[in-house]
Order: sequence, then structure tokens, then C-alpha cells
Amino acid sequence: MHTPGIHHITGITGDPQKNIDFYSGILCLRFVKLTVNFDDPRAYHLYFGNESGEPGTALTFFAWPGVGKGVTGTGEITAIAFAVPPASLPFWKKYLAGKKVPFEERERFGAAYLSLSDPDGLELELVPEDPPSRIIPWTSPQMPEEYAIQGFHAVTLTEDGSEKTRSFLTERFGYVPDGASDSVFRYATPGDSHARYLYVRVAPDLPRGAMGAGTLHHVAFRAKSDADELKIREEMLAIGMDATPVIDRMYFHSVYFREPGGILFEIATDSPGFTVDEPLASLGSSLRLPPQYEPHREEIVRLLPPLKLPS
Repeated sequence: MHTPGIHHITGITGDPQKNIDFYSGILCLRFVKLTVNFDDPRAYHLYFGNESGEPGTALTFFAWPGVGKGVTGTGEITAIAFAVPPASLPFWKKYLAGKKVPFEERERFGAAYLSLSDPDGLELELVPEDPPSRIIPWTSPQMPEEYAIQGFHAVTLTEDGSEKTRSFLTERFGYVPDGASDSVFRYATPGDSHARYLYVRVAPDLPRGAMGAGTLHHVAFRAKSDADELKIREEMLAIGMDATPVIDRMYFHSVYFREPGGILFEIATDSPGFTVDEPLASLGSSLRLPPQYEPHREEIVRLLPPLKLPS
């Protein structure tokens, strides 16, 4: 099989307002959708991305106010790397300092990047990509296009061992080795699509990860069509993966399974996208509910905390 790369990434936040203020107000991503967790309508599901939240840019969060802090460890996705334009790090260092967001400049595979954390403690990275991504970023007066986040660069999978995950990624999931540095291995999808990298970090001394605020729930990979998704599902079942049936998530169709290290993977279709229930110009401006919950809107709204949305 072959996937073009990452579709979306989903994390957990304990404070939806701080989450919105950080990703929209500080990192200047567009707030593209306000809905609820389809499996738990008592919790918000927040979506960020570029103008349309296209695949490879969509960052989402399950918002459970007051949820305990998660444990960062093995069997978990432990960092999100955003792609930023080449030579943009001087701007970002000055910008983050001005926003009083702590960061560190680090190096990996001979290239510099910035490491920082969101309000829940989730590790984030800003990685210059050269050549730059073809994604058109969301911009604002404080974030010009020549510096803005251009979707995802990669996620880091942290494992207590790498052999089973390496074999799965290269022999079954269409990724190819693309370098190694100490205990970090990089993989890439063939071609030049955006959001095409994965990092696998081997850290046997870390504890097993546990879900909670500041952790990542899953990473989703692209299927260009429903037919492609069904083919991938059949291939996963054929090698013994316990893949779910196709689930309608309204904005995409999903199949879930766990890779050999225990990390939850999703296959998500490129369509129908986030404009299926509201116009592009007004994405993220009001609470959207899937049809099964619409009759219960009044009760759901009463249980959810009020939010101040980006204007």
C-alpha cells in the first residue's frame, strides 16, 4: 500500500479556551471547525488548519476540561513537527520571545529546528522545509505568508524497540527509510507530497505512555478515496491487524488500527472535507453537530463550557 502522508493529528487538551487561544492566537492556525467528540458529545472536538483544513494541515483536539495530565512515554506519539518556510527560524525566535513562549533551538539530521510546548505541555517543533511545502498557509496581520506554518512536517512515534514498527512501516505501510541519528529514525512516503515524514524514537528507558492532557491520541494517514481506504483496510486485515469497519466521521471516513508498537493509526479519506456543513468563509464560527446529535442540541450546549471563538 501507499499513503500520500499524514491526514490529521488528534490530541487531548484539558482547557479548550487556552487551546484555541494558543493554536489560533499564537501559532496563527485557522480555527476551522467546532463540533463535539462523535463518541462523547459532552466534549468539544476542536479543529485547526490552513484556510480549508486540508489534509496534511488538520490538527484536532478532544477537549475534556480538568482531565489529568497524561504520561509521555513509549507506545505513544510524543511530538508534532510543523513545516515552516526555509530561513524562517529567525522570525519565529523573535516572534515567540515577544509572545513569551519558551523555546529551544535544537538540531536533528544536521538541520536546526525549534522546540516548544503548548499550554498542556504537548511537545511541538517548527521545522524549516526546503524546498518549501506547496500548502498555502493561513495568514494574519501578525503572521505573513513567508513565515506561516505550512501544515505538518512529521510526528514522532516513541517506541521501546524499533524492529517491528520499522518492518511494518517499510514492508506494509509504504514508507521508506530516510536517515538515522542516534536513537531517532526517519521515514518518508515516496514522492514529494507534504506531511510525508515520520520519526521513530527508540526510548526503552521511558515508561509506557498514558493518555491525558498534553498527549496525542492518534495520527491519521491519507486515503485519496473511499476505494483506496477499503483497499488499505483489506491489506491491514490480511496481515493480522485488527482494523475497524469504516466509520463515518462526517468530514472524512475513518478506519482505525494499532501499529505493532501500540500506537493508534487511522486511515482517513480526503473528502468530503470541512465545507460539507458550513461555507469556507465561515468555517469554525459556530457549533456544528452531526445529524444524530442535532435533536439534542439544546441539552448538549447546556453541558458544554462557553468558548470565545476567533473572530
